[in-house]
Amino acid sequence: MTDQRLQKMAHVLVDYSVDIQPGEKVMIESTTAAEALVREVYRRVLERGGHPHLLLSLPDQDEVFYAAAQAEQLDLPPIFHRQAAEQFDARIRIYAETNTRALSHVDPAQQARRQKALAVVQNTAMQRAAEGTFKWISTQCPTQAYAIEAEMGWHEYQDFLFRANHCDESTPDPVAYWQHIREEQERFIHKFAGRQKVTLKGPNVDLSLSITGRTFLNSCGIHNLPDGEIYTGPVEDSVQGWVRFTYPAVYNGRMVEGVELYFENGRVVKATAQKYAAFLQQMLDTDAGARYLGEFAIGTNFEIDRFTRNILFDEKIGGSFHMALGASYPETGGRNTSAIHWDMICDMRQDAEIRVDGELVYQNGGFLM
Repeated sequence: MTDQRLQKMAHVLVDYSVDIQPGEKVMIESTTAAEALVREVYRRVLERGGHPHLLLSLPDQDEVFYAAAQAEQLDLPPIFHRQAAEQFDARIRIYAETNTRALSHVDPAQQARRQKALAVVQNTAMQRAAEGTFKWISTQCPTQAYAIEAEMGWHEYQDFLFRANHCDESTPDPVAYWQHIREEQERFIHKFAGRQKVTLKGPNVDLSLSITGRTFLNSCGIHNLPDGEIYTGPVEDSVQGWVRFTYPAVYNGRMVEGVELYFENGRVVKATAQKYAAFLQQMLDTDAGARYLGEFAIGTNFEIDRFTRNILFDEKIGGSFHMALGASYPETGGRNTSAIHWDMICDMRQDAEIRVDGELVYQNGGFLM
């Protein structure tokens, strides 16, 4: 019997997030571990009149790839992903890892080289999305691996995931819920519209950045599920100050703990970490854009009430902000380009504030309305 929560998720993903129309070509990307959710999404795209195309990988495919790939194979952008990014109307990506640490042993230089090849696909998709010709959504299917990382029981984790998505039994109409979140977050965005300088102060941050000419976007179930954030691309050379991220920064299977970054004229001039510090430095040296911010965001989803070691959830934690090193989203006005986009999260729920042009707009984890 199909879990009704999976059907609700498929409804949100297909009808709301990417709003599939008759005749549209849709790539459904996942691993075989997500078969149950993929089936419901596939069915719903057909019911909407779209043309679904499955691009499924093995759960351990990346591990096999890095173990066996030669230099020319690392450098080749994946052909079918590239074709979909260039020609399709929409992409639904469903993460379903069965081993979240599978790549922790891989040489960072190998990973950085591969990231440059994948950036060709990423940049195409981001540019078309900014132009309004490509719709995309990323979500996650529950697996035992995610439950273990989150230090939850299997059934507890499923309940947590569907609750964070608002596709649980207590949400009769998840589409209506996310439409309401869109309206509420527009009020938050209004506090930044037309402004220039943002300052963040607290026990773990003393930072300033410019948002002059930049646009805050409303992350309300359109590109991520679960969701709940507002974000922009800061002016590239404007970031000044220091931040200590209170949660581990997870990237390519590594959990980099105790990251502290120091910025001058937008650029990271000093970076330290308590664990995997060498990996942090290697990622910062990926390319010229890796030391600049591509994103500044504030998390608003209070159903995500704990750190799960999964960025899709953790960057939305209510009462936190996060920043991403590397590539900007062009639709924000951001101009930074890089092969990486690495989100790092900082809690703001105690003795912390955000001011915009000197006006206090956010304090101790919440907006002042």
